[in-house]
Amino acid sequence: VQLQASGGGLVQAGGSLRLSCAASGRTFSMYAMGWFRQTPGNKRDIVAAISRSGGATYYADSVKGRFTISRDNAKNTVYLQMNSLKNEDTAVYYCAAKADYSESVLFTFEYLYHYWGQGTLVTVSS
Repeated sequence: VQLQASGGGLVQAGGSLRLSCAASGRTFSMYAMGWFRQTPGNKRDIVAAISRSGGATYYADSVKGRFTISRDNAKNTVYLQMNSLKNEDTAVYYCAAKADYSESVLFTFEYLYHYWGQGTLVTVSS
């Protein structure tokens, strides 16, 4: 599966952005999805994850209550709605996909994901 992330940009603190990750290739619904982010000199950290069905979601503590992950299997797309953005949310955001037999399992570890998008930069200014 090929992943194309989009929607990043420059936003003021307190603002909102919605990231999209469009998948092409194999059946999107067979993949659990995740969003990660990375700042210079640091490793990629999990932001949010969602199961194949969308019924299970996970959020890092730092984004709980502000970010929402969702997916539309008919459109082969996973989204990350980011509200109340803070300076510390500035990072390159990556979407990732992991094929799995279970519809209800999600994954939070980077090394488990098979496929990665190219990253989209989110810059939050004060």
